[in-house]
Amino acid sequence: MPSIVDMVQSQIIASVKKESDIEKANNSSANITFLLTGNLQTTKEYIDRLKAANKVTFVHIDFIEGLSNSHSAIKYIADYWKPDGIITTKSNLIKYANEEGLKTIQRIFLIDHNAIKRGIDISHSCKPHAIEVLPGIMPSVIDELTKSTHLPIIAGGLIKNKQEILEGLKAGALAISSGNSKLWNMDI
Repeated sequence: MPSIVDMVQSQIIASVKKESDIEKANNSSANITFLLTGNLQTTKEYIDRLKAANKVTFVHIDFIEGLSNSHSAIKYIADYWKPDGIITTKSNLIKYANEEGLKTIQRIFLIDHNAIKRGIDISHSCKPHAIEVLPGIMPSVIDELTKSTHLPIIAGGLIKNKQEILEGLKAGALAISSGNSKLWNMDI
């Protein structure tokens, strides 16, 4: 399976927060989707719809209703739902998903310098394939992060316009995730 860096064709990632946005994501120029909605009954269908449109699909498992934080839940996701990877804030789930052959993205929140340091330390320990940082509107912090880790950085959260996207990319982010479908068709 290619690296996350190699998967990125469009530097805009479509963060799908509701079922009605799946078609918008499928019709967008974003080649990667982050699925942030669903439950035990609907998530496989959502993944299948995104993958049928040739979208690389990561499931944010912290948002999927009914999942437990166990190795068996990750194994089930890998074996039956078959996303390309997962996103989570939980380092133990990153380790389990790596063992099951899924690509992994560790989500960390940039609330202060201690949170940044702790997030980087945890990420280096559990070995995700990339880090997603929120909020993504702090180019100087993104720049600092890219200098403190070898892992690709994806910035997301509170992104409102093309200027903020370009600032995040210029600061060193691999890509920008956004739940705003109006940004998904930017040619970046």
